[in-house]
Amino acid sequence: MSTTTHAIAAPAPGAPLAPTTIERRDLRPEDVLIDIAYAGICHSDLHQAKEDWGQAIFPMVPGHEIAGVVAAVGSAVTKYQVGDRVGVGCMVDSCGECEYCLAGTEQFCVNGNVQTYNSVGLDGENTYGGYSNQIVVKDAFVCRIPEGIDLDVAAPLLCAGITTYSPLHHWGAGPGKKVAVIGLGGLGHMAVKIAAAMGAEVTVLSQSLKKQEDGLKLGASEYYATSDESTFDVLRGKFDIILNTVSAKLPVDAYLGLLRVGGAMVNVGAPGEPLAYNAFSLIGGNKVLAGSMIGGIAETQEMLDFCAKHGIGAEIETISADKVNEAYERVENSDVRYRFVIDASTIGA
Repeated sequence: MSTTTHAIAAPAPGAPLAPTTIERRDLRPEDVLIDIAYAGICHSDLHQAKEDWGQAIFPMVPGHEIAGVVAAVGSAVTKYQVGDRVGVGCMVDSCGECEYCLAGTEQFCVNGNVQTYNSVGLDGENTYGGYSNQIVVKDAFVCRIPEGIDLDVAAPLLCAGITTYSPLHHWGAGPGKKVAVIGLGGLGHMAVKIAAAMGAEVTVLSQSLKKQEDGLKLGASEYYATSDESTFDVLRGKFDIILNTVSAKLPVDAYLGLLRVGGAMVNVGAPGEPLAYNAFSLIGGNKVLAGSMIGGIAETQEMLDFCAKHGIGAEIETISADKVNEAYERVENSDVRYRFVIDASTIGA
């Protein structure tokens, strides 16, 4: 048995997204049925819909930044009840038994976590994401959206929020620490907000100064253009943490030169070509070049609670379902400040 719901899908690689209907499974004992209110558009949605990252599953319903309200719960669910405000991020299942799942880092499940879309569930069924009216998710992979954050600005937190919170938290952003954020886009603007709320001194490193006013309003104290070569002299040896949010080929050695002794440059952006660096750029200052990928469910909840406490939500542009393809083009051209969010009530309307 299943339930039919309206959705927006890519029928084939690179094809325009179009209205469709999909089947959502009937509730199992541990399932939560969510009426989706908003779904954010992540740049990774574009990559997967175009099959940039390898063979994908079509038709594809993207969306892993999901905010909504509980419509029904399975017989074994005690954590949530009808009417609760909830969110779903990048994954909807994992084995639950390996060392990483038991440690609360389900994203590293040794058997592979089940992605919210473009994935195959443990039941063998394809997963479909948040560009739809409803979704059914195991309760262990649902997070509570606290009061104090509107659902529309909360949706992007389920990917962009946790993707930046996790490395900032892990590498100790806080009072007395100097943090640089490379890029002021969907990820970068969240990194600035979160790092500033943690108490760090934040600097934005962007190609130009065209978003300088935005960066300072979001919480940065300084803003530099990396197209100006003097930037790398002025800021040499300044930062404890550099969070790289862009998916572009960068001169890694130049950025490593901006770190203090023992500092860390952490990549959350995913460029399509390899990044090169000189080992002496690390060895000379006990520096770290690292990567980070979302966070576990517990840390995602921690991030949502932190954002509610500090009044943090994404900067969004809300669109109706019929504007999705236009939004994809604008994301491709970096023409959004700073995250598109689909009003799910317009899907199938």
